Amino acid sequence: MKKDIEIAQSKEPVPIKEIAERLKIDPNDLMVYGKYKAKVNIDAIERSKRPEGQLILVSAITPTPAGEGKTTMSIGLAQGLAKLGKKVSVALREPSMGPLFGVKGGATGGGYSQVIPMADINLHFNGDFHAVSSAHNLLAAALDNAIHFRKIPKLDPRRIIFPRVMDMNDRSLRRVIVGLGGNKMGVPRETYFDITSASEVMAILALSNNFTELKERLSRILVGLTYKGEPITAESLQVAGAMTAILKDAIHPNLVQTLEGVPAFIHCGPFANIAHGSNSILATRLALAYSDYVVTEAGFGFDLGAEKFFDITCRDGHYAPELCVLVVTIRALKMHGNVKRRDLKEKNPKAVQKGLANMEKHIENIHKFQVPVVVAINRFADDTTEEIKVVLDRCEALKVKVAVADIFARGGEGGKELASKVVEKMCDGFQEPLRPLYEPEWAPEKKIETIAKEIYGAKHVDYTADGKRDLKTVYRLGYDKLKVCMAKTPRSLSDNPKLLGRPEHFIVSVRKIEIAAGAGFIVPLTGNVLRMPGLPSKPSYLDINVNSKGKITGLS
Repeated sequence: MKKDIEIAQSKEPVPIKEIAERLKIDPNDLMVYGKYKAKVNIDAIERSKRPEGQLILVSAITPTPAGEGKTTMSIGLAQGLAKLGKKVSVALREPSMGPLFGVKGGATGGGYSQVIPMADINLHFNGDFHAVSSAHNLLAAALDNAIHFRKIPKLDPRRIIFPRVMDMNDRSLRRVIVGLGGNKMGVPRETYFDITSASEVMAILALSNNFTELKERLSRILVGLTYKGEPITAESLQVAGAMTAILKDAIHPNLVQTLEGVPAFIHCGPFANIAHGSNSILATRLALAYSDYVVTEAGFGFDLGAEKFFDITCRDGHYAPELCVLVVTIRALKMHGNVKRRDLKEKNPKAVQKGLANMEKHIENIHKFQVPVVVAINRFADDTTEEIKVVLDRCEALKVKVAVADIFARGGEGGKELASKVVEKMCDGFQEPLRPLYEPEWAPEKKIETIAKEIYGAKHVDYTADGKRDLKTVYRLGYDKLKVCMAKTPRSLSDNPKLLGRPEHFIVSVRKIEIAAGAGFIVPLTGNVLRMPGLPSKPSYLDINVNSKGKITGLS
């Protein structure tokens, strides 16, 4: 089979103005970036005269290094719905160049379920990540400038909590010293870099509903403390207006298309293991305003992206999905059944059976939010009929609808069975309203413990000395009513990536709590999760090149 980039480059996209016209978006609301990309003015949401569409969330069981294809499934499902004659759009996050050049590769789907133009979307896209990085680093520069000129004399340089960011994996920047070179070069201090996807500015952009809210959230960013432990925010530095100006274009969602011409709104890119893990509220609202069905995706497994989608994004966006599609792969179930990656191609129904415990936990978690679920088996070439039957039989016993989706090899045609099951389930009858896992007024410890016990299956939550100190700071500064955005490994339901399947009797350890006041949540850091990834020994950039005609090769 052709490589992903070869498939993507073999398809001539429909001019983006025609895609917008199919949705009946006013041409005056388009900001065109060449022939096949555009931004859509957020004011178009209010100008829509049609009923709001129905939202479908795609999540997954605990992912493995073998890859589960959740983005591919989201695109394939949208194309399958289009094959059934439905007016549908897909809303996705933007790719980060860090993983692209690292180990994960791009984030535009795969096979015949991709969004295009693939290379443009994976590399820079319409400049949103650069705008977020620039706005974030402007605040960091303003902060160091204020220290240098003593504009905030009470600010304690030892208690600065706002880092710098860049959209690249670079472990060397996890701890750095700035301000070296003498008294004209700034005040020396220790700081660090996060990857742009972990930037609070990225989260704020993704969670804001308009310009006014964007500026207000930016002004609330906590950057440091005074010698007396009082908060210093971006508002103190009078920089929120300039940051908003940098994000003037970035706030508008991007419109592209799938290989089969389904409209795709792609906007913002927070990771789900270190941020909230969903595309922008504005992109989803825009898609809902102009489509009957909208397929969106939450990052990593249900325990990370989807929990945050329900407890953070849905609250701020004032919408809720009608249904959740849970992506399952035979090879992931085998790994959760203790099969080594090198042995995944060997038929092993018993390992699949053993790994089902992980799937069952995620189904239980979905039901806790009172959301219906359909299981989607993402078919791979090595899957056997016997192994697939193990999953089908278990879903039947659980009375959960299930479909085999061959969307990688067959695109929308391979997603029709799943699309039919999804529509059928959504038409079953009255659906209970979304029930969030916790209430904002709960104490932070109760919110954290509820997530750890109910979603992860933990026995207990423990706090290191630093974690306890940070918890006291959360209370003292009045941030205890904020939502919770857990930072945790995506490789396990626990905070230990080595515990596969459905681990039990484990303890979640909170080693630090960061405050993202502008985004509206606190971030408990668990285990060894890092906010700045490193490159692997054999990074993906080794395969990426450009030929003599300017055509990019090697992207995956």
